[in-house]
Amino acid sequence: MIQKLATALIKPRLEYSLLEHRPPAPKMISAPDSITLLHSRPNQAPESTDDLLLNIGDTIQTGQKLVLTDDDDTYALSSATGTIRSVSPFTGNFGNRYSAITVDVADTDTWDTAFSKAAADPSLDLILANLRGVPGDPALTVLNDPDRPIDTLVVYGLDGDLFSTTNQYALYADHEDIRSGIRILKQTAGVDNVVILVPRHFVHGLGEMGAKLAAVDAEYPSAHPVLVCRNVLGRTVPAGKDVEDVGVAFFTAEAVASIGRAFDTGKIPVTKTFTLASKEGVRTLVSARIGTPVSRVLADAGLTLGEGDRIIFGGPMNGSAIYSLDQPIGADTDIVYLQDHTDIPAIDDSPCINCGECVRVCPMRISVNMLIRFLDAGQYEDAADQYDLHCCIECGFCSYVCVSRIPIYQYIRLAKHELARTQSLEETDV
Repeated sequence: MIQKLATALIKPRLEYSLLEHRPPAPKMISAPDSITLLHSRPNQAPESTDDLLLNIGDTIQTGQKLVLTDDDDTYALSSATGTIRSVSPFTGNFGNRYSAITVDVADTDTWDTAFSKAAADPSLDLILANLRGVPGDPALTVLNDPDRPIDTLVVYGLDGDLFSTTNQYALYADHEDIRSGIRILKQTAGVDNVVILVPRHFVHGLGEMGAKLAAVDAEYPSAHPVLVCRNVLGRTVPAGKDVEDVGVAFFTAEAVASIGRAFDTGKIPVTKTFTLASKEGVRTLVSARIGTPVSRVLADAGLTLGEGDRIIFGGPMNGSAIYSLDQPIGADTDIVYLQDHTDIPAIDDSPCINCGECVRVCPMRISVNMLIRFLDAGQYEDAADQYDLHCCIECGFCSYVCVSRIPIYQYIRLAKHELARTQSLEETDV
């Protein structure tokens, strides 16, 4: 629930959506005629299909690893059985490049057995080689980075943005799978300190899970990983660093449940649960095969879009608008949020009036009013060096309160992206 108070003396209070009891099972979206699987190959998505191991017309099975080239160290997981229709370049946010594998879906599933034959003997190598891209999209590679050893795993039982209740539902519905996932991750990754992060009212509702419980308040953005590290775990994440740099890995409850379910059943999970928020504010939990186009989700839910309406993957504070009804549901899609054109906040090119609202609400105490001046001028390095760009946790609070209607959050994301891209190019030249 969003409460924007009129008086400037009181900080706006935004609260996460909380489940007070277990909701009904998610509505299952019907199987689509085709799915699109996004294979992440940064800066090297093929422009042609000449060097690909997968060819148009190839038959693939549910749960099968899809590797595109001989030198690939990444893969996509097929969420259905069918025939490959096309493999083409796909550009996501900020120019991130993928290969889009479109599959015509068969009437029945035939499961790939490669994982099930090895599942009786869990290992980190087996997990890395088979479970990237399962529902919840666990960042598995952080468990195998010798330069940043992980000693604490946080099972994230909350949702990163407003309106979503996806991971809270996993706590209610999948606690047995979560218990199995925790056991397997302890065994294979050697991480003994596991913390389940839950809403405060949830502390007494889980039972023995093989992990400690830690509670956070409902006020946004208290559940942000950087703030959790500081306020719950007592570890400060340095500017420009990630939580992994202080020895902490965050996996969503759904991701841990997916790992546990995979080993318990011998089948790789391929169905993603997410929150669907309508333009009227009605929120429903739904489940769909990864790769299902958002058009099928809206059709099954009886939702329509008008001229100028938006579809946002993510919540209202830090989600990203998409511009095609063919956009597929991904392993990390926790909420699909529809926004009526009349509710879209206006943006403006008016200059900052130095009211200080952004500074007052910033949880990281950044001088946002000065930072935005450098970002607006494209002086990204100065913004980082002089006004703490890399301390920003991208909660979106500054954009929410901006009187001048400046899209500060988007400026910040662009600046970080450009600095990272420049650094990558410089390292490549060296």
